[in-house]
Amino acid sequence: METKNIRNVVLLGHSGSGKTTFAECMLFEANNITRRGSVTEGNTSSDYTGIEQERQNSIFSSLMHANWRDNKINIIDTPGSDDFVGEVISSMKVADTGVMLLNAKGGVEVGTELIWAYVSDYEMPCIFVINHLDNEKADYETTLEQAQSRFGSKVVPIQFPLNAGDGFNQIVDCLRMVVYKFPPTGGKPEKIDIPEDQINRAQEIHNQLVEIAAENDEGLMEIFFDQGTLTEEELTKGLQIALASQQFFPVFCCSAEMNMGSGRIMGFINDIGPSPLDRPEAPLTNGGTLKCDKDGEPVLFLYKIITEPKVGKVTYFKVFSGVVRSGDELYNNATNTSERISQLYEAEGKNRNTVDELVAGDIGVTVKLKDSHTSNTLAKKGSETTIAPINFPNSRIRVAVKPPSKAEMEKLSRALHMVAEEDPTLIIEQSSELNQTILHAQGELHLEIIRFRIERIFNIGMEFIKPKISYRETITKAANASYRHKKQSGGSGQFAEVHMRIEPYYEGMAKPGDLSVRKEETDELPWGGKLVFLWCIVGGSIDAKFSNAIKKGIMNKMMEGPLTGSRCQDIRVCIYDGKMHPVDSNDMAFQLAAQQVFKIAFEDAKPQILEPIYDLEILCDGDVMGDIMSDLQTRRAIIMGMDSEGHYQKIKAKAPLAELYKYSSSLRSLSQGKAKFNLEFSGYESVTNDIQQNLKKEYHADLEMA
Repeated sequence: METKNIRNVVLLGHSGSGKTTFAECMLFEANNITRRGSVTEGNTSSDYTGIEQERQNSIFSSLMHANWRDNKINIIDTPGSDDFVGEVISSMKVADTGVMLLNAKGGVEVGTELIWAYVSDYEMPCIFVINHLDNEKADYETTLEQAQSRFGSKVVPIQFPLNAGDGFNQIVDCLRMVVYKFPPTGGKPEKIDIPEDQINRAQEIHNQLVEIAAENDEGLMEIFFDQGTLTEEELTKGLQIALASQQFFPVFCCSAEMNMGSGRIMGFINDIGPSPLDRPEAPLTNGGTLKCDKDGEPVLFLYKIITEPKVGKVTYFKVFSGVVRSGDELYNNATNTSERISQLYEAEGKNRNTVDELVAGDIGVTVKLKDSHTSNTLAKKGSETTIAPINFPNSRIRVAVKPPSKAEMEKLSRALHMVAEEDPTLIIEQSSELNQTILHAQGELHLEIIRFRIERIFNIGMEFIKPKISYRETITKAANASYRHKKQSGGSGQFAEVHMRIEPYYEGMAKPGDLSVRKEETDELPWGGKLVFLWCIVGGSIDAKFSNAIKKGIMNKMMEGPLTGSRCQDIRVCIYDGKMHPVDSNDMAFQLAAQQVFKIAFEDAKPQILEPIYDLEILCDGDVMGDIMSDLQTRRAIIMGMDSEGHYQKIKAKAPLAELYKYSSSLRSLSQGKAKFNLEFSGYESVTNDIQQNLKKEYHADLEMA
């Protein structure tokens, strides 16, 4: 197979747009399958896992391929729920054309707009398919109008239906100027003339397509000016250029359920869709690019990993350069591991066919790689070529995991890490600060699927509970304190006395005017903020050799603050006096004394609890914006601004993390599922006095119960 004969398409769209059913039509029309499967019957080529068949919707991306004329079309079906956006983004990374399905009944839905943002980011050629035209409430005109208003004037119809709704079976094709009339069972249509009352509309669209083709090639433009039209071959050439450069987003019609229209779309992808050679060179991590060249060194990019019983790790990849053959040894610079490509496969959903080689631009599968992960690059040893990794979105929900028993925590942790290996949008945090295992995910459906898989595959139960919050503690004024540690229990004792001043630290603050600073150390704290340690001892009241022990004692107490046991930050400490004993003073004595004096001074320095604040960005319909903003106010959020993005309204706010638990469910309820949000950490801000007092009470109550 030559690279020029490969087409890589990814099926995109909101849940319910019909991607999986459309994929069945594509495979059926290409004679790759003899019978179309059904989502309701659970026998489709792509949704083949037990959980997908049980829920009757896509959860994972699925790779298939169809042979169409002289070309190979790789097809990646993706889930429509935004909770599984990682599967969508990773698939788009290796595809060359997006096929965006729109539901003729629902029009352009919010999920479609979110996916379109990724289409724009990847600068991906895209074909729109208005599906479900057989639905009694199908509205082609409104759906097309919405697509054009939200995605721009480059969205241009190639087809329109003659009889959308009940009895739908005819599509006007304005590129070929013919009507496709389908039999009741779908499949291959007959070609009939365009009705007289539709010929003007069809001709107007055809002329627009000719102009688009001519505009994208100077030679074609000259021919167009000379002759006023283009031949079919010239039209194909011009539209190829326009589609590949995102100057043209064609719109097709179909009913995937009735198998009407998919064959024509396959033909368009075959004839006009870009091959990997027509796409820009792949960006590299070093700022360079990689040309898709069959004669180059082999370079593989791993975009998806799953684990199968009896098989182990199954890796999906795209060949970005060269030819990969069974038995090749390649190197992973990210893990410093040599990997042997023992077997190569073409995928047909859950089925795989063995092949000897795959060329640049093709997508395939291998098994049993030792230490390679999603977004890794495999190349010849010594090569510095590394494909830019997939940029996965931030998580939007966090929960703590409670195992059925402490004994099963280790087993559960292993299972979670195996799931996270397959799903880079799942982040597992083992928080020593909070003493919890915290999952960061895309939404509640995402979490429910994770729990389902853990319980079914690994036979481990678990409960999701509200996670603790990583508060911080600091001070708002200066305070002095002293403490003497003295212990005598026979033999050598312990003695240390430390005099300390603590102050709120800020960048650029002046040195203390009344103290002589002998040594200054600034530590960037692992949890954020700083500790500035000033040694101001004059006259040897404490030997300088004990400064490290004193600093260690302070740091230990800062890891478990006096108010709520939270980390302390942004504090300057001055050690200006004290006493020592020639026999009983040692590092441990000064460390313990430093802990106690820090605590005393801290509590006298008007301490303040800080809470994590997140930037919240919400995309919603205008008619629910008021309800969403009212809800935000109950969550102590501050509205930072409002804007419009296409058809939707964008709300920007800052909200405390403590108020965002299960926010995805609340937003879904408020908006009837027509809103989405993103979170990004902003910083720490002071809590109000009443919240601070409540947090202190809760902490001390927990200590008493422990």
